[in-house]
Amino acid sequence: MAAVEIPTMKTLKDSTCTNVAEDETKAEEPKAEEAKDSSTEKKEEAPAEAAGAVESTPSIPEGTKLDAGISYEDALELLKKYNEDPFHITHGETVSKLMRYYAKKFDPENEEFWAVVGLLHDLDWEKWQDEKLHTIKTAELLKEAGVNMQVAHAIETHNYDNNNDLPAPEHKMERVLWACDELSGLLGAVVLMYPSHSAQDLNLKSVKKKFKDKRFAAGCDRDNIRRGAELNGIELDDLMNSMIEAYKATND
Repeated sequence: MAAVEIPTMKTLKDSTCTNVAEDETKAEEPKAEEAKDSSTEKKEEAPAEAAGAVESTPSIPEGTKLDAGISYEDALELLKKYNEDPFHITHGETVSKLMRYYAKKFDPENEEFWAVVGLLHDLDWEKWQDEKLHTIKTAELLKEAGVNMQVAHAIETHNYDNNNDLPAPEHKMERVLWACDELSGLLGAVVLMYPSHSAQDLNLKSVKKKFKDKRFAAGCDRDNIRRGAELNGIELDDLMNSMIEAYKATND
């Protein structure tokens, strides 16, 4: 298969947690600086009141049929409207595929809802890179687009660690989103290290080895990955094994 680029936005101070060689890192520096300048300019356009208050969004009861208020296809167009970097779009699609995979296991009636949440979870990040504002601006954009605000609520939970005014992840979908977001980035980085660049070569031994090497994919927050396991009530090894299988199933 072709080389897999799997970025993650969970660690907001890094735009990627994929591992690159030193010369590749240097080659990316001008691009990163350009993105930083662009994001600074964009942040000035965001409503001032948005950063200071979190508008309440409706929580999601367990065991209910959910309607996202937007199709997956329209959600993808919305993502592309606010994200031009293929890197960010790929991340949204990757997390969405993983969310769909887990929805089939835990909440098959709401598979499409889970997929939309995964796709749009970093909708605002490219244009408004702010730890506190992240996902709050997404909620504004979703409201403007007529999307069910329960989608916004689910998305807001994955930034709870950076802004405790946001809702905490409570619904199974929200806990899975937390786990998928960060760990998918580490798995993608491991895939890039294989000569085959194939997700089918993923295995627990190599993932654990790279997890312990803090220099590898340094932007991936190991504490957040551990937190993903805790939120889902499983051991870290079990989370990794589960995600490896999900990653293989969703990346041919």
